[in-house]
Amino acid sequence: MRLATIRADGAEHLAAAGADGYHRLGGESDLTALLRSGVDPRQLPVGEPVAGELAAPLRPGKIVAIGLNYLDHIRESNLERPERPLVFAKFPSSVIGPTDPIELDEALTARVDWEGELAVIVGRRMRRVAERDALEHVFGYTVGNDVSARDVQFSESQWVRGKSFDTFCPLGPVAVTADEIADPQALTLRTRVNGEVMQESSTAEMVFGVAELLAFCSHSFTLEPGDVVLTGTPWGCGEFMDPPRSLAPGDVVETEIEGIGTLRNPVVAV
Repeated sequence: MRLATIRADGAEHLAAAGADGYHRLGGESDLTALLRSGVDPRQLPVGEPVAGELAAPLRPGKIVAIGLNYLDHIRESNLERPERPLVFAKFPSSVIGPTDPIELDEALTARVDWEGELAVIVGRRMRRVAERDALEHVFGYTVGNDVSARDVQFSESQWVRGKSFDTFCPLGPVAVTADEIADPQALTLRTRVNGEVMQESSTAEMVFGVAELLAFCSHSFTLEPGDVVLTGTPWGCGEFMDPPRSLAPGDVVETEIEGIGTLRNPVVAV
């Protein structure tokens, strides 16, 4: 099943995506609240068509992100392969939808980068879950862009501020339930800036796979339904190019993952 959140009539509506467009799903508006209530969206009645703008498919309770989790990204950045997942956080207030603008504030940062990522949506509470059981707790997947203010990120001892500016976490365009993704470690990921391919890789390049990441995190802190885990980015980030490249107002960033869809976010100055 493919789920979307549609902005229409001054409100947001949870919808099922199909070949003929979007249809309201059981009168619900919030996927995170639905997951936390224990309701399976696939059991809800599909209602009348709804048209509008795509919002982020959910508002996560928390966003857990993973750094240096692609072998090709480790090679390009000349850093050592981590012995365990490198975990940091992004504030949920950074979330925007699949076509919303990424805002650049030149008073805060001059080096803003893209990071296309597979985003995992937790469906069941996870606490000290074994790796072999971890994927049973996944509701589904969506596309994420871990937008990063590199100058801020690398000037501070922790990364939260440089990763959490408003609009720095596009998600979407839909949430695809786990039963439609046969293998989360076999998905092609691409990022384009102004139509030029910057990142092209596969989730097979992950150092720590989805199941291992979820199990590792769940042994340190509880993952709740509706939480999102960003699983890392492959090679092709602008910061590590020669010369380095940063986003600028007027750019358009597209992040695409096989079987899920594409984010298309314009970059604007504020």
